Amino acid sequence: MAPVTNGRIIFNSIPEGFPVPGETTVYDTSDTIDIDTVTLDGGYLIKTLELSIDPYMRGRMRAPSKKSYSDPYFVGKPLNGFGVGAVIRSEHPEVQVGDHLSGYLDHQQYIIKKDLKGLQKINNSYNLPWSTFIGVLGMPGKTSYMAWKEFSHAKKGETVFVSTGAGPVGSLVIQLAKRDGLKVIGSAGSDEKVKFMKEIGADVAFNYKTTKTTEVLEKEGPIDIYWDNVGGETLDAALNAANIYGRFIECGMISGYNNGHSTGIKNLFQVVAKSLTVSGFIIFRLEAKYGDEFYKTLPPLVASGEIKYTEDVYNGLDKVGDAILAVQKGTNKAKAIVHVADD
Repeated sequence: MAPVTNGRIIFNSIPEGFPVPGETTVYDTSDTIDIDTVTLDGGYLIKTLELSIDPYMRGRMRAPSKKSYSDPYFVGKPLNGFGVGAVIRSEHPEVQVGDHLSGYLDHQQYIIKKDLKGLQKINNSYNLPWSTFIGVLGMPGKTSYMAWKEFSHAKKGETVFVSTGAGPVGSLVIQLAKRDGLKVIGSAGSDEKVKFMKEIGADVAFNYKTTKTTEVLEKEGPIDIYWDNVGGETLDAALNAANIYGRFIECGMISGYNNGHSTGIKNLFQVVAKSLTVSGFIIFRLEAKYGDEFYKTLPPLVASGEIKYTEDVYNGLDKVGDAILAVQKGTNKAKAIVHVADD
């Protein structure tokens, strides 16, 4: 077979503010690969099928000297992140042609790997779409399920407030909270997203761009649990609306990701006054404890439709930059997936 283009997404420059498609990231087609004859040296060849675009990726677009929990992207090198790929050739004893793998993949069409580091074989016994394994059954789903189990200490009849409640993390949190018998308040940035939150069980759902968060929480609270995806003014409002002994689960603070800082918190003393528990987490620190339980519990619920999810699919590797910007601005309609190739 003649060589084919091996497109890839290159990290081109460190952004100031929002990442700009074509400047921060560039779709590069200069590389080619002969998928039938390329040397594997005992490894295996993956065809990338699906890529996950997630909020945390913005934090990796930084100077290497700036330390964080995640590795930085390097200018001139391909992006990488969670994805699903199909094995199309293998010389590796543990990997077979036809295996599907999920985990960290470079953002390029074909990838040669030497081992299974950062990857795992997918057991798709329910014949679910491959994209679910980087969404509701991937890192976002694990984030929701594992942190809810670890930190919510939920009791039937309590009230939880979930910010970014229509996103892949928040929407699963809403459904887990309803299964635990809680009253759920959810916020999102569009009327379409508000509709989805109601469809998955939110008792109160509102558009924070047209309705004041403080007014909703004053009416519907106090809140016993706050799942925080945004930080800033929303966190401040939740602190003020918290019940005594409330639990705050700090998952993300996207309001500050693209301006270098988060809005100052005015109500932090409420942590003392209301005896609040504030728990921050990084998901890989919980996986050893909850990994087996997650894969036993969630796939059948997703397959049966008891747990619902939505996706916003961008077709083509060249759309990665657009998807990244949409996630940072909140204009994506659901879990952002870049569909690179069919199986």
